[in-house]
Amino acid sequence: MNQNMVLERMGNTTETSHFVSKIPKEHDVFMGSVYTTFCILSFLGNGILLLVAYRKRSSLKPAEFFIINLSISDLGMTVTLFPLAIPSAFAHKWLFGELTCLYYAVCGVLFGLSSLTNLTALSSVCCLKVCFPNYGNKFSYSHACLMIVGVWCYAMVFAVGPLANWGHYGPEPYGTACCIDWYAPGKDALSMSYIICLFLFCYAVPLAIILLSYILILITVRGSRQAVQQHVSPQTKTTNAHILIVKLSVAVCIGFLTAWSPYAVVAMWAAFVEPSTVPPIAFALAAIFAKSSTIYNPVVYLVFKPNFRKSLSRDTAQIRKRICSSPCRGSPVPGEKDLQRQTSLRCNKDASNSTRLSNGLVDSHGACLHCTEVDPYCQQTTPQRTARVLIGTSYSEVTVNQLPEKMQADLL
Repeated sequence: MNQNMVLERMGNTTETSHFVSKIPKEHDVFMGSVYTTFCILSFLGNGILLLVAYRKRSSLKPAEFFIINLSISDLGMTVTLFPLAIPSAFAHKWLFGELTCLYYAVCGVLFGLSSLTNLTALSSVCCLKVCFPNYGNKFSYSHACLMIVGVWCYAMVFAVGPLANWGHYGPEPYGTACCIDWYAPGKDALSMSYIICLFLFCYAVPLAIILLSYILILITVRGSRQAVQQHVSPQTKTTNAHILIVKLSVAVCIGFLTAWSPYAVVAMWAAFVEPSTVPPIAFALAAIFAKSSTIYNPVVYLVFKPNFRKSLSRDTAQIRKRICSSPCRGSPVPGEKDLQRQTSLRCNKDASNSTRLSNGLVDSHGACLHCTEVDPYCQQTTPQRTARVLIGTSYSEVTVNQLPEKMQADLL
């Protein structure tokens, strides 16, 4: 019954041409092009991040669960929204009808609020670990899982609310997408209460918690170096991991809040001021900023987080190695013997190249720099590093590995 009421209300808006674009066609084409770029980058970035996390799942820390959850919500927004928004923008109108508009709006609110709530939880955990390490060190995998479940339940309450007639969904003011009906508060007290609660508990309060958390972290880091050293000491078994997570989380939060703040301002402007004073292009630009939030998370974590970056580099190197070494494992082909003979000669030539250190000792390089580890010819001709040691009046040549560790350190 409630869903029928929502569809009936949205059907009325269709009759008044609310599903037709209210901005110039060239602006719609620009939005479609930007959305296409965002969709590709977000799908690739978040997909790679989730793949890397799966490959290193046994070594994930509890705080990194929030990074994975954030990537899941971003990928969910990408998969559910962009395939509908892109063709509608290019067509200069909403193409998919009332029911799909309702689906689009629910997914947008659910995944958007899940991302913001997830960032709030992540900032709280970082603050707990840095500012209150005695409690933060007790944060476990079960705690992280419970908080993630809470994040989704919290977002679900506000996403389902308009379906229960607490607030309304409808076309965006610019006409080619759907979201919360920001014009409804002027006509409906329940819609007004929904918008107020949405602004307070899904934007203002999370923003306050995020800012307060990172202010406390900065104060702790700058004012108490001993507390920071205790946090990153070997006894915590995290070394610099938590401090790194703090820095990366700050970057993600700044990007996310920068993306969503314009939309929050424009939405409140439409809800509590005369709607006719809000130009549709303002909502269109705010929507572009909001959807750009899906690309921040993978860029930050894949580029700047060492363990994610190393895992990705290792997987890439393994794939490249398999591709490069695959011809060596195949059946013999014409000219293979000549190629093997040339490879062996090149390895022997590289192995014979050596340099003399400043103290007169010989540094023999076990090179073959052009061959892979699986090349049998290189493995057969790899020499050992040797040194000449003065014993009395004569020199004795020994391998470097036979020298005491202190002499090896001085030599190398």
